Amino acid sequence: MLLEVKNLKVGYGNIEALHGVSFNVDKGEIVTLIGANGAGKTSTLLTLSRLPKPEAPAVIEGEILYDGKSILKTEPQDLIKKKMMCLVPEGRHIFGNLTVEENLQMACYGRKNEELHEMRTMELYELLYDLFPRLYERRKQRSELLSGGEQQMLAVGRALMTDCDFIMLDEPSMGLAPKLMFEMFRALKRLNIQKKMTLLLVEQNAKVALDFADRGYVLQTGEIIASGTSEELAANPDVQKAYLGGDR
Repeated sequence: MLLEVKNLKVGYGNIEALHGVSFNVDKGEIVTLIGANGAGKTSTLLTLSRLPKPEAPAVIEGEILYDGKSILKTEPQDLIKKKMMCLVPEGRHIFGNLTVEENLQMACYGRKNEELHEMRTMELYELLYDLFPRLYERRKQRSELLSGGEQQMLAVGRALMTDCDFIMLDEPSMGLAPKLMFEMFRALKRLNIQKKMTLLLVEQNAKVALDFADRGYVLQTGEIIASGTSEELAANPDVQKAYLGGDR
């Protein structure tokens, strides 16, 4: 098991955001967390990223294991340096005044001292531009001039350039036109199939998420209320009513 979350309780000050959440992600899986606004999905990803307060909630209780080892005391930059997990945050958070290529170069900083750094970086560029040809076409362009879909591709590409084995995505479909959204999800699926990339996806668009993922968990007000394969969740009457617009 690559990631195991056990009885995780987190809070912002006196407000508890997660109330004993437990779930797991196996290597090479695509797992989704679905739920309404305020369910605790983003709080979960921020906690897994080990970001400090106030960017992320404080851990009150519980354990987070990555490849069998606790990461509760791991610094966020060390998750990247050790090629463990990387977050594609909600809102993209690209550097608008930098070019596409410069944004991607920033992601390589944590690997700059490793052996064969340049060779591996070129391999990652080749993979990235094959997945997202639009980024290659616009590699010299300032990223603030990209469309919303292209900026989301850049945010995903930046995570890919860290060379981590596990990518977390927070609301990647938000604000995207359907064509670009499906283009991006096809690229992610290809990355998962061809490179065995492990993906943890947070999405409000439950139908898209369940069509994309292998398994899923439903979060509601800080608690997991349902779990199963994507097919099982899509067939669940309560999930259909709450997140899929009624009977399918």
